[in-house]
Amino acid sequence: MTQTPENQAGAGDQIVRLSGMRGMIAGKMLESLSTTAQLTHQAECDATGLLELKNRLQEQGLKASVEDVLLDVVVEMLSRHPGLNGTLVDKEIRLSKAINLGVAVALPGDLLVAPAILDAGSMTLEERVAARRDVVERARTNKLTVTEMTGGTFTITNLGLSRVRFFTPILNAPQLAILGVGETALRPWVHNGEITPRRIMGLSLTFDHRGVNGAPAGQFLTDLCTAIEQLG
Repeated sequence: MTQTPENQAGAGDQIVRLSGMRGMIAGKMLESLSTTAQLTHQAECDATGLLELKNRLQEQGLKASVEDVLLDVVVEMLSRHPGLNGTLVDKEIRLSKAINLGVAVALPGDLLVAPAILDAGSMTLEERVAARRDVVERARTNKLTVTEMTGGTFTITNLGLSRVRFFTPILNAPQLAILGVGETALRPWVHNGEITPRRIMGLSLTFDHRGVNGAPAGQFLTDLCTAIEQLG
């Protein structure tokens, strides 16, 4: 006899319904995958200098996270690669002058939102650190504005505390691209002509191939890795 989902469930099974906020998030992810041409480039880079910069900033009194320092580099790269900073709606690519940087935030109940730091490109590092903390806190207390929830032009999602080095982040449609930050771990690396242990970070860039071709996406990721490595 063919079993249906109803009679497959055991007495002790937990049922989690895709309703409410969870259902809305699930629907948006499915829509993103079914309506965009998603492709992911992956690369790894030496993040030793990035971590050292974070420590120096803390010594100077600025409690910035690794993600804060990375956001600073990403903003600079988006200003140099404006073709990835925007949206695609109704067959129209809209490249945004402002960099409204979405940051993925995990919420209780295994939920996920990605509010935008609006006009992040006009901020100093210190201002952006404060702005990121603010949107994260308000995301967790359900106090985000509609513009913050819908006005992003590029998103970063961070799995850096896990063992996942590379992954395929789903586009926060209608945005053109999203950067996935993976594990940073001590690995052998050629540095100054010698093999030495360095802190290596995995990066995954998913982009909408309808609006961004593989070559410029690859150049963005290459330049991002180079900029991170030049912090050392």
